[in-house]
Amino acid sequence: MVSPELLRRYPFFAGLSMDQITSLAMAAEEVEVAPDTYLFREGDELNQFYIVVEGRVALSIGLLERGDRTSVAEVAVRSREMVVSMVGASQIMAWSALVPPYVATSSGKTLTACRLIAVDCSELRANFEEDAQFGYLMMRKVAQVIRDRLQDMHHESLAYSAENIG
Repeated sequence: MVSPELLRRYPFFAGLSMDQITSLAMAAEEVEVAPDTYLFREGDELNQFYIVVEGRVALSIGLLERGDRTSVAEVAVRSREMVVSMVGASQIMAWSALVPPYVATSSGKTLTACRLIAVDCSELRANFEEDAQFGYLMMRKVAQVIRDRLQDMHHESLAYSAENIG
């Protein structure tokens, strides 16, 4: 468990009640991770989401070769990766742990030594079923993260295309 006061500092949790923040704090723990460590890989089942306290993490997706129609799970195993977003202090990652089917849509690899808050989602998802407002607020916040990541991916894919056209 982490302190509810620690979680209150993060903008992602703004607007949640103290009871809701306490539920999150009870499911959370602070962890330290070495550089160059994969926290999750594209296609993995996720049971935790993370908030970066200190450090940087690269989010990447596997790239298909032209004409390849491989599934996402196979791409993560056998292709090269493209970084689509960088995550730093106060940002969330592995949001897929809150959204069915709870499968990672990207890989997350630490670039530096990191301190993270890892939130176990198994009990948290049950809390959302009991407290629909809590679930709604968290899903709205996750949707905002998804929007930001899509924008990052859009920018990165345009830059990648521009580099490889000429």
